[in-house]
Amino acid sequence: MEATLNNITKTDTTPVKTVTAKAAVITAPGTVAVKDIQIPAPVKGEVRIKLEGCGVCASNIPVYEGRDWFNYPQTPGNPGHEGWGVIDAVGEGVEGLEEGDRVACLSYNAYAEYDIAKADEVVKLPAFLDDKPFPGEPLGCALNIFNRSDIQKGQTVAIVGAGFLGALLIQLAKSAGATVIAVSQREFSLETADKAGADHLVKMDDHYRIIDKIKEITNGHFCERVIEVTGKEWPLNLSIELTAERGKLIVAGFHQDGMRQLNLQLLNWRGIDMISAHERDPQQYINGIREAVKAVGEGRMNPFPLFTHQFTLEEAQQAFEHLTGRPDGFIKALIVNNKK
Repeated sequence: MEATLNNITKTDTTPVKTVTAKAAVITAPGTVAVKDIQIPAPVKGEVRIKLEGCGVCASNIPVYEGRDWFNYPQTPGNPGHEGWGVIDAVGEGVEGLEEGDRVACLSYNAYAEYDIAKADEVVKLPAFLDDKPFPGEPLGCALNIFNRSDIQKGQTVAIVGAGFLGALLIQLAKSAGATVIAVSQREFSLETADKAGADHLVKMDDHYRIIDKIKEITNGHFCERVIEVTGKEWPLNLSIELTAERGKLIVAGFHQDGMRQLNLQLLNWRGIDMISAHERDPQQYINGIREAVKAVGEGRMNPFPLFTHQFTLEEAQQAFEHLTGRPDGFIKALIVNNKK
């Protein structure tokens, strides 16, 4: 049944049943189905959002592929957390938000037609973003990482991993007046880094060749800032090697598959500050989303060319297959409810 804004449908003025909406469900490792769920209702302090879409995040890979600690089926709409859309119901006590407001939100079951968010965890979107996809959470994440990186004009910055997040950080670092070196495995990612403004492109293949190349580019000084965006052990150790004395290594990759062995000797010897740029305070994410809106409006960040693939909810399985397989031409997928 097509989702509507009402909680009931009527036939001859008699209530029939609660209407349903669609949501993607990871039913087993590697398997996604679309199911009908009851449209959720906001309680005090919450809003309901009729979702336009949700970004597909690399942090979803473990739950899609399967790990021993996950239970299946997953909650409908989970782990979608990059949603945006229009508020269509407002809970008790909510001020400053109303039906019809277009927003980005922090919510956690956004692979669906509707989701619920706390009222203080949504950001209104200005008119210049009308008709544009805006997965606020990863864009806010990019701004938070950039701010933690303390990039200054004239510095040399290496971005290790040039996918969606890496490309955004290249744009932001260039806007700050830095020289940017992009290090990535895929040729298409390097092409994307070039379009994002990277000054130098280095293929992530041989460990020592990369070190020698960046040593040459920097006249032996290496990089004042290095941002690791892969979530893998080897690139993280490579990033230590690329960081200059008294430089800052920013860990932006999501390391979620166990322990890491690190070259602590080199960290110590060079006096490197190692910073984990991940945030857990929802309000810091909201601040990042607000800054992302501003950065897009000022032209310091342009995420729209990076949304390379769109899928409907019914095509969610394909979206996850692209996320894990990363075919040529893939940077970022969106699951949308009105595919264009």
